[in-house]
Amino acid sequence: MKDRIIIQDLRLSAIVGVNRWEKAAPQIVAVDLEIAAEAAKAAATDRIADTIDYKRLSRDVAELAASQPFELVETLAEAIATLVLDKHGAPWVKVTLRKPWALRSARDVGVVIERSHQTGNSA
Repeated sequence: MKDRIIIQDLRLSAIVGVNRWEKAAPQIVAVDLEIAAEAAKAAATDRIADTIDYKRLSRDVAELAASQPFELVETLAEAIATLVLDKHGAPWVKVTLRKPWALRSARDVGVVIERSHQTGNSA
């Protein structure tokens, strides 16, 4: 499937990190999502029910990020991928999660993962 829904630079509040200061308060992380979707079906019906509701998805991702502390960006990215696949029924998702200014000498650090519903592993 080549059609994709994209969400870029979704800003989330999350506790992510292994250092004591990182665990003390939420910080902003940025998420990009690419989600396989049947755009032709949705375009033919013009109904939100025939696609992924990106507003609802964004809200669910924000709630997930705020729901518990995460030590690793990898863990949060994996949880987001699972949410997109299982709760929103996507067959495939690519999650890019960035933690701005985690290193003084870099604007961002992060992780990129791809998961598919069929295997739950990288696509």
